[in-house]
Amino acid sequence: MSCYAGSVLNSLSLLKTSSTFECLICVRTLLACFADARPYIMSIGISEASVAKYMVRSPKPPSQTWRTFLNNHVSQLASIDFFTVHTVWFEILFVFIVLAHDRRRVVHFNVTTHPTAEWTAQQMLEAFRFDKAPRYLLSDRDGIYRQEFRKQVEIMNIKEVLSAPRSPWQRAYVERVIGSIRRECVIVFNEDSLRRTLRLYFSYYHRSRLHLSLDKDSPDSRSVESVGRVIGFPEVGGLHHRYGRVA
Repeated sequence: MSCYAGSVLNSLSLLKTSSTFECLICVRTLLACFADARPYIMSIGISEASVAKYMVRSPKPPSQTWRTFLNNHVSQLASIDFFTVHTVWFEILFVFIVLAHDRRRVVHFNVTTHPTAEWTAQQMLEAFRFDKAPRYLLSDRDGIYRQEFRKQVEIMNIKEVLSAPRSPWQRAYVERVIGSIRRECVIVFNEDSLRRTLRLYFSYYHRSRLHLSLDKDSPDSRSVESVGRVIGFPEVGGLHHRYGRVA
């Protein structure tokens, strides 16, 4: 109790000779001391209005958090992104993918050597029919998404949601898919070779690759097999395997 009394007396003495700003600090110190000394009997009366005026309040978010937004609209969300692939001839290819959040499905992809806003807008038309378009489209702030692209998205009645600058964690689903492709599709010769490899990989990804977030299921749900011996079926040219049971 002596330490609290010392803090109180010190704060009261400072109030007589301090500026306005320092007085506010002293008052907050006093309130903190009173809060810590609640188990003890103190005969100091402070009005409720004074406590409410100087009490430090915890800041609250002005709206729902980013995680809450993603969870609430998971069935209405899709993400888009570009990534680059280097061929064995040191050429740079650009891959555009569209990912639906609900089952982590890659609904569309394409490859080009020279991406433009017009080309990207055309990919949105190929990815979604007007009656199947998502409500929200999550993208980064890449300059490729210019006016032509935004006009096409608006025509399709899709609301574009931009992630914060340098915040790939806000687009974790599509970034995870891109990371998997970079690690697991290693040899590319040219544009046709990359398309063929990605087509095989996405077939494996949708039918066979398990996700913890989907309760260890694949984007295209698999039935539980309990009878027969387990064998592996090679996929993506033998880079991966799908395991199943046969009688």
